[in-house]
Amino acid sequence: MGTILKGGTVFVDGGFREDADVVSEGGVITNVGSGLSCVDADVIDCSGCYVLPGLTDIHLHGGAGHDFCDGDFEALDAISVFEYSRGVTSFCPATMTLPEDRLTSILKNAAEYRKRHSSDGGSELVGIHLEGPFISKAKCGAQKPEYIQKPSAEKLMAWQVAADGLISLVTIAPETDGALGLIAELSGKFHFSVGHTDCGYETAAKAFEAGADHVTHLFNAMPPFHHRDTGVIGAAFDDGRCFAELICDGIHLSQTAVKAAFRLFGGDRIVLISDSMEAVGMPDGEYTLGGHRVIKHGRKAVLGDGTLAGSASSLYDCLKKAVEFGIPLESAVKAATINPCRSIGIDGSYGSIEVGKKARFLLLDKGDLSIRRVI
Repeated sequence: MGTILKGGTVFVDGGFREDADVVSEGGVITNVGSGLSCVDADVIDCSGCYVLPGLTDIHLHGGAGHDFCDGDFEALDAISVFEYSRGVTSFCPATMTLPEDRLTSILKNAAEYRKRHSSDGGSELVGIHLEGPFISKAKCGAQKPEYIQKPSAEKLMAWQVAADGLISLVTIAPETDGALGLIAELSGKFHFSVGHTDCGYETAAKAFEAGADHVTHLFNAMPPFHHRDTGVIGAAFDDGRCFAELICDGIHLSQTAVKAAFRLFGGDRIVLISDSMEAVGMPDGEYTLGGHRVIKHGRKAVLGDGTLAGSASSLYDCLKKAVEFGIPLESAVKAATINPCRSIGIDGSYGSIEVGKKARFLLLDKGDLSIRRVI
């Protein structure tokens, strides 16, 4: 039996279409238009709602008291269910910088989970973001410096085998020994993201020339924009292929930084992420991230020394915060749906409401943007 979403304000082709209908059958969108019908369809009244594609978070560590690096099905189940409840219908969990054998075990667990579990009632695991260990000790943030390694094609390919091909995105510090060569060698197999780096403009530009096409949480864990050396930020701006992640939780970045990023990169290149850790959706208290003790208070998660340790916000929260900061709703929606999907090459099936794509939707109240339903 098919499903028809009737009378909503549907996000299509980068803008909103009033009083539109969306028909799907077998989990795939079959028609988008006005005045549509479908025999024996389950009709969902979407009046008063924005109908969006389900959100896609390509950089999160956990939620609901569980971490991706717990390395078990229970954690992935809990994260999947929680993310779905917050409108995220597809996600790429991120690793931390950990011992090699533990990373391998985590990746194998994710691959097995993907094979055995359907996405019914939960968010779909569509890839993995390898956030360590090829990063800079000078900008490791909440990552453990003792497990940082030199970039290695052999190790990366071995981890991809363990992950059964799920690694989509690899964060890398291009100033580390061998990083530029690795990017040039394997950029056809992975999306490389410049991040957790202390490099300047010249080195970052070389990384993008070698094939990197992404920046991990722009502004965070990298040198600031300077008028004589604009660093990663300037090099990413100069390369029109490059996507830039933003943690728009109201804590990692100021309102002005968020608005500046959208103006610099435009609505097609910003990727909103949560960078959430296990404390999102949980009470204030003590949690862990990558072996570190983390204290959550409100939407802020920090190490004992005050270093930010991921976020305690969901991607939905970040979308709402972007709108609060003055980002047009259309731009914020793109940054949480089609842009992340384009950035890792899954936009053929995910990220927009188009015929032939997966039928995963987020219904928001047109008044206050509260979640009305996730489908």
